[in-house]
Amino acid sequence: MTGFGRATVAREDFKVAVEVKTVNNRYLDIHLRLSQELSPLEMNIRKLISSRLSRGRVDLNISFERGGATTYEINRPLVAGYVNILREIQKEFNLAGDVDIASLTRLPGALTTARGGLDEESVAGIEQAVGEALDDLEKMRESEGAALTEEMRGRVAKIEAEVPVIENAAEGLADAYRQRLQKRIGELVNRGGGPTVELDAGRLAQEVAYLADRSDISEELVRLRSHLDQFRATLDTQGEVGKRLDFLLQELNREANTVLSKSTEVSIKDAGLAIKAEVEKLREQVQNVE
Repeated sequence: MTGFGRATVAREDFKVAVEVKTVNNRYLDIHLRLSQELSPLEMNIRKLISSRLSRGRVDLNISFERGGATTYEINRPLVAGYVNILREIQKEFNLAGDVDIASLTRLPGALTTARGGLDEESVAGIEQAVGEALDDLEKMRESEGAALTEEMRGRVAKIEAEVPVIENAAEGLADAYRQRLQKRIGELVNRGGGPTVELDAGRLAQEVAYLADRSDISEELVRLRSHLDQFRATLDTQGEVGKRLDFLLQELNREANTVLSKSTEVSIKDAGLAIKAEVEKLREQVQNVE
């Protein structure tokens, strides 16, 4: 689910600011932006995020500033490498001039901030800021989640409204099959203007029963109603429900496909297609649910 959170923790010796944002994703995908100094905390931060979130792409940025005067250290191997290569270039191309100190200090990585490592207070402050940013994120996601739940309830209601349409149309299928079959057979038998042939009522009834049995969708409708009830109940459940909702939508789509494959009645097909359209919209929304 999309969301944004931020938090700041300040102490006498440091200040840490954390920003975190999430967008929907089927799996948990964590992306961290940390300074090299904070890299030893990466695994702990990932575990902290994983303990709070289960799905979505997570982008988290940490800004860490120390108080007091800043001292620097020379990256001697790096500077030596620059000097050696510059002298080789000077010799190879017969160039004049000397290596400039000011230019060397501007080279990437030539000077690094002197650090004594992260003490316990700094680590605690960073983890506190991450936790508070996640709290802020969850508040926003809860508000958005409530609105999303209501929207999904509305789509479930639309699907439920199509079920009686299918049931009513299915009740008259046997009579419709009998009439169409009788008419078609009569047209074929009496083609050419010959004498009228009486149809065997028993045989016709057998064929109608066979077609009606093949097109019976009562079980599919029972399962469809059951899945809708489970979907609505799952929306009221606390905790991680996204995967269960995914599964129920797969089952709803399966039942709709079966109904469509078994019937040629226009009203049933229209209702089945309407159900599938709502299921697809629900699938997109469920991607936002943990």
